[in-house]
Amino acid sequence: QVQLVESGGGLVQAGGSLRLSCAASGRASGRTFNMYTMGWFRQAPGKEREFVAAMNWIGGSTYYADSMKGRFTISRDNAKNTVDLQMNSLKPEDTAVYYCAASRTFHPAMVVVVSEYDYWGQGTQVTVSS
Repeated sequence: QVQLVESGGGLVQAGGSLRLSCAASGRASGRTFNMYTMGWFRQAPGKEREFVAAMNWIGGSTYYADSMKGRFTISRDNAKNTVDLQMNSLKPEDTAVYYCAASRTFHPAMVVVVSEYDYWGQGTQVTVSS
């Protein structure tokens, strides 16, 4: 089993920044952290969970939801088994619970799909005030 723990959420004013971090531990089926695509998703009250960003494990390509491009940056440190999400120019509509997730997929069309992820963290709340 792979365990994921997010941290770094909180309350910030519009236009501010937050950096989320996700620490991974454990392994499954012989796969190590560097063999997982790591993604960030978010879920606002009353809404479905949506894709935010991902970095795949082959080549380290990054993917972003359109509304996050230019504002959010995903990065990973395979030596530390961590994946971060730097969020700048935050808006009130970014308010949500943010989840870290791990997937065996690396296909660009699949890294945005919630059901492609095998492991999830418990989530961290991000609140952006206007």
